[in-house]
Amino acid sequence: MKHFLIAMILCMTICPLCYAAPPAQGPATAAPAVTGTSAKTPPSPANEVKTNKAITLSMFAAIILLTGAIVVRAAKSTRTAADYYAAGGGISGMQNGWAIAGDYLSAATFLGIAGITSVFGADGFMYAVGPFFSFVTILLVIAEPCRNAGKYTLGDILSLRSTSKIVRGTAALSAVVVSTFYLLAQMVGAGKLMQLLLGIPYNVSIIGVGALMILYVTFGGMKATTWVQIIKAFLLVLSGVTITMLLLWKFGFNLFAFYDAVASSPAIQEHVRGLLKHAAPQPGFDYGQRFLEPGLILKNPLDQVSLGMAFALGAAGLPHIMMRFFTVPNAKAARKSVVISMVLIGAFMIMVTIIGFGAALFITPQQITAVDKGGNMAAPMIAQYVGGGAGSVGGDLFLAFVCAVAFSTIIAVVSGLILAVSAAVAHDFYVNVLKDGKPDQREQMKIAKLSAFVIGAVAIVFGIACEKQNIAHLVVLAFAVVASSNFPVILFALFWKRFNAGGIVTGLTVGAIFAIGVVLVSPTMTYPKKIAADAKKVVDQLETKQASGVALADKELKALVKARADYAKNRDGKSLVGLDAPLFPLKNPAILSIPVGFLAAIAGTFLFGSRREEEKFDELYIRQNTGYGMADASDH
Repeated sequence: MKHFLIAMILCMTICPLCYAAPPAQGPATAAPAVTGTSAKTPPSPANEVKTNKAITLSMFAAIILLTGAIVVRAAKSTRTAADYYAAGGGISGMQNGWAIAGDYLSAATFLGIAGITSVFGADGFMYAVGPFFSFVTILLVIAEPCRNAGKYTLGDILSLRSTSKIVRGTAALSAVVVSTFYLLAQMVGAGKLMQLLLGIPYNVSIIGVGALMILYVTFGGMKATTWVQIIKAFLLVLSGVTITMLLLWKFGFNLFAFYDAVASSPAIQEHVRGLLKHAAPQPGFDYGQRFLEPGLILKNPLDQVSLGMAFALGAAGLPHIMMRFFTVPNAKAARKSVVISMVLIGAFMIMVTIIGFGAALFITPQQITAVDKGGNMAAPMIAQYVGGGAGSVGGDLFLAFVCAVAFSTIIAVVSGLILAVSAAVAHDFYVNVLKDGKPDQREQMKIAKLSAFVIGAVAIVFGIACEKQNIAHLVVLAFAVVASSNFPVILFALFWKRFNAGGIVTGLTVGAIFAIGVVLVSPTMTYPKKIAADAKKVVDQLETKQASGVALADKELKALVKARADYAKNRDGKSLVGLDAPLFPLKNPAILSIPVGFLAAIAGTFLFGSRREEEKFDELYIRQNTGYGMADASDH
């Protein structure tokens, strides 16, 4: 029956590919040719990517079958809860390092950050460099103590300080909320890939991906997820190295020449002028250089600081990253895995930034946003270009390969996320809150798999709802919530003797709620009156030019018509929470919400003090430094 179900779900996932619409016949890119250090102005952008259907389908099918085979193999040895949640603690440090990189280098990294860089320039580097520093926090503060003190989830660590069911339940809820943000990013990325490259409707794509994820987690557990992540990390690094080398090869591996060409591109200069709302070029303003400077998204320097704080502290509390430290046999292997993942992630982040700038230069921001407004297709499009262009065997092969790698990225990360949420719901909430830890192994496995199915279904629904969002932005919000709730609680639980259940509950709830609340009143939300005001500026500038007797170009006439329509449509609108303008000036809430999360945890500790919970710190301190009491959890 098990193998029949696996085969059935695989067929459900692969079959929609056979009904994909024929690929677009228009040009894949409007890429300018580079002569020396400058690029020519591209023709009008096409709104589709041309793919070789047979090659692309073959690549996707190969990834699905390969990962499906891993699931079948892993399912045979997944018999206990420890096998399902933590692979029996039998993953080596080297393997876990590659798996962490595979878990962390998500669709937001490969598609989202490359897209942000290709559309907004140097601001994309802020999204790329932040995650690397987060692993410094993990290495120095989190990895070893969590491995020694925990078992499967954050709730296991916190329950050593307090046996309160409220603590377990709150920890489980926190994992669900945080992982949901992250899940949305991966689902959107998967849907966009299959929609734009294979012609499959977005909703059908999301359903197919969700079915595949449910299969992996339900039958393979952590063992299957780990090996899928390792293979995906290798393929992702390979594709990143290849694209980067081919890009830099065009400039003799001279980075200065490469960035000079970016700054000299007429298409990029025109795009930056549009971002800055300059209806007419301002004399003496270097629009190309502006693309290489931060501030096109993060205009406020404090926004950059806030983003950095979210990244530096957020990853340390991500449930699916934390679970990886329970899969290794000892603390030494946990430290080794972090170092390996840091090297892999740091190298890839540098490459993905170069890929984003290369896409802006050769594909142009106009073409990238014409295909996908969020910029998420920049990496696949530049892959096709460096492979030889649309219609060439090399271009089609490389495009298909990169898209298949991006798809495997989504498969691996979503599997890890669903597994983490499944562990929180089944292990923390059901087993330890509802059943007081009494269910046997068979019942625990049944509930874990059922929760994975439900979570996968929820991910499908939310993925459909978030179709228009840039996936990197969604992940950054998840980092801010984690840095404001999970990280303060983990830090205090491990190192503050007086910390107790009151501090845990208030830290998790207040930190998360406050971070989400700040987002709802921040510039991240859509403010119709702001759109109307920007449109009014364009209307005034162009009408003034007309009034002076200067005839407008066709492009300016179109801009005037669009600006008038935008003004009429949005002048009386309000945001989702009924605001005319943001109350909080920064796009990322971390600079405010992180201190609030720490203060909430401290206040809860003093308001709800417990001498008994304070005395339990000695046991936790011994465990986190020696691993005493964890042998049974890692010896399978």
